[in-house]
Amino acid sequence: MGSDTDLPTMEKAIAVCEFFNINHEVAIISAHRTPERMVNYARNAHKKGIRVIIAGAGGAAHLPGMVASLTPLPVIGVPITTRQLNGVDSLYSIVQMPRGIPVATVAIGNAQNAGLLAVQILATSDPQLQNKVELYRQNLSQMVLDKQEQLDKLGYQAYLAGMKN
Repeated sequence: MGSDTDLPTMEKAIAVCEFFNINHEVAIISAHRTPERMVNYARNAHKKGIRVIIAGAGGAAHLPGMVASLTPLPVIGVPITTRQLNGVDSLYSIVQMPRGIPVATVAIGNAQNAGLLAVQILATSDPQLQNKVELYRQNLSQMVLDKQEQLDKLGYQAYLAGMKN
């Protein structure tokens, strides 16, 4: 992440890695304040066994794109919500990469999806992990079906009142 203020957002990607028992590291690497560190990290990540990089950044949000330009690994950008433009500035900065330097980009503040995408990328070469992803998806489906069952049982007004509590 570009700053420690990004950690509350990026925590959700960390939680996904932990849920799926994915080895991971968490680092503060600013494209603007520690450019040499960023270059060294990005150029050597694959040599350390890292297989996917999730880079969260707000404002100018150069970290994901700069890292992507320096590494052969897939990079997933997480636009961090900003005070000035609600993260739209971050989103545009990350998503508008030039040809040849792709950065997968998730919704503003949605580090959970970045974590899930990283897991899915890793699962392409790990059948056990792929099975865990499939089970996770089945659980999501069941959660929606359970909510519908509750809605049918309670009616929308009681269900809505329960949501507010």
